[in-house]
Amino acid sequence: MFTPDADRRPRRARMTILALVFVTLAAVGLAATLIIAKSRTTTTAPPRGTGPSHTAAPGKVTTLEPEPTPEPGWDVVAQKKLALRPMLRLPAEAAQPHALSPQAGPVLQIPEPGHAAGVWISGGFPGTPEGALAQLKAADEAGLRGGDPAVYDRAYADIALPGAPAVDRTGLHTLLSTFRMRAGIASGESKSGLTVTYDVTHGQIKGTTDQGRYAVVCVLGILTFDYKGQSTSMGVGDCQAMRWTGDAWRISTGNQAALAASAWPGSAESVQAGYRSLDGIPR
Repeated sequence: MFTPDADRRPRRARMTILALVFVTLAAVGLAATLIIAKSRTTTTAPPRGTGPSHTAAPGKVTTLEPEPTPEPGWDVVAQKKLALRPMLRLPAEAAQPHALSPQAGPVLQIPEPGHAAGVWISGGFPGTPEGALAQLKAADEAGLRGGDPAVYDRAYADIALPGAPAVDRTGLHTLLSTFRMRAGIASGESKSGLTVTYDVTHGQIKGTTDQGRYAVVCVLGILTFDYKGQSTSMGVGDCQAMRWTGDAWRISTGNQAALAASAWPGSAESVQAGYRSLDGIPR
């Protein structure tokens, strides 16, 4: 005998299954992308007589970083060495939620924005390495909100100098694009019931050159996908080479920074990778 409650139960079950499938796709996509992004950013020295890319073997193309162009007043050789210095490689499992480390180390203090109200990406950070880290945190949190690669691309463009590395070569763009592809959602398309957030809690200053005007900084945060109450989270890192323009930090021209280590924030792996908990400094 048909009853309204009997009809609703299968529909509720189907929605639960759909949510679980969607979340599973997200988790698989994220884990796979961490590996994919690492392989895409591997660099080797180009052979003589070739351009910025060449075919390494039949059927396999290796993408290479171009040689830096000398700029008056900037030590591009030191910048390249710093940017390309490899970060700690961690297994994909390190990004999954797990126990925190009792040895987190000292807190890294970053400045609050000089202007935030009414703007999409906070700015007005001082010309210090900590200011560069705070600017990257603000841009990544805004760009990853919603999990749309088109939004991240816009955030990247908003803080990038002309001639900065192409956004489609970044780990975060690749991560979001792969997730959407696996979940069957086009870039720029909205998905009812889906929310994506990125909360940066940790970071590190990889190093500086040019009297502190060039800094490679890395953020680490929790990227959470929620679909109709079913959620999955992973720790995701991002490193960028930043340049001080005199009034703001921007993603620098030149070499793309080596891929960040991704770990669950506060875990032993995140501490091993050099990340420290962030704390804001009131301005």
